[in-house]
Amino acid sequence: MRFARSVEPALRMALTAGHGFDRGLEATNDVLVYAWKHWDRISTLDNPAGYLFRVGQRKARRRRLVPDILSVSPVGRYPWFEPHLSGALKSLSSRQRQVVVLIEAYEWTFREVAEFLEMRPSSVQTHHRRAMERLRVRLGVNIHG
Repeated sequence: MRFARSVEPALRMALTAGHGFDRGLEATNDVLVYAWKHWDRISTLDNPAGYLFRVGQRKARRRRLVPDILSVSPVGRYPWFEPHLSGALKSLSSRQRQVVVLIEAYEWTFREVAEFLEMRPSSVQTHHRRAMERLRVRLGVNIHG
């Protein structure tokens, strides 16, 4: 199904950004199966990817797995990312985590995030700003000097 191949990467990124890798991946797979079963109805929607994202959000919230965001064990002596980043990301709301990960890790634009999450660009900017402030405080980053 061409639609599934085109929308899967964005759904996976957005759902794992908000709910952790395992939970997000399972929700992505679930919604793609759901889309296949209900394609007659879903294909008529104005934004089928946005609808599937919302369905995936509900499915991910129902899972009892603990989010495991960026919990990659460092192979060498020095980790490739800030070791406390995982805990700091977990302290954010699901929406803030999605916005920050999509923008900072996956390099989506504010407009792309707004369109996919069906939010106003100004709301995306607010979530991003607040999340980055919270991350800086949690990680002890001083950007002023």
